[in-house]
Amino acid sequence: MKRLTHKEEEVMTILWRLEKAFINDILNEMEEPKPPYNTVSSIVRKLVTEGLIGYEAFGKTHRYFPVLKKEDYRANAFRRLMDSYFGGSPSALLSYFVREENLRPEDLDKLLGEIKKRDE
Repeated sequence: MKRLTHKEEEVMTILWRLEKAFINDILNEMEEPKPPYNTVSSIVRKLVTEGLIGYEAFGKTHRYFPVLKKEDYRANAFRRLMDSYFGGSPSALLSYFVREENLRPEDLDKLLGEIKKRDE
């Protein structure tokens, strides 16, 4: 799966939240300073070409929707993060959270419960 640029990811995040949107809707959701309309339109057209966004035509206007599922992108991005920074080791990643991000014991208990449920 292709890695999205920061701006592509921002557009996808907005579409995942809105589910369907016109370019102006996407632009309205962006933080200041907002990029020009044509810039957002170019990003959206590129994502359409790559098959990550689909659209419905209303005359000359298009309403866009995500084809790429947020869960699929998140799983892929997380795998890249784990591979790049933690040698692909889930235990190294979890150790980082325990040491550096002050993972609380109740959070760790919840994770252990999820692991046990998965193995049942």
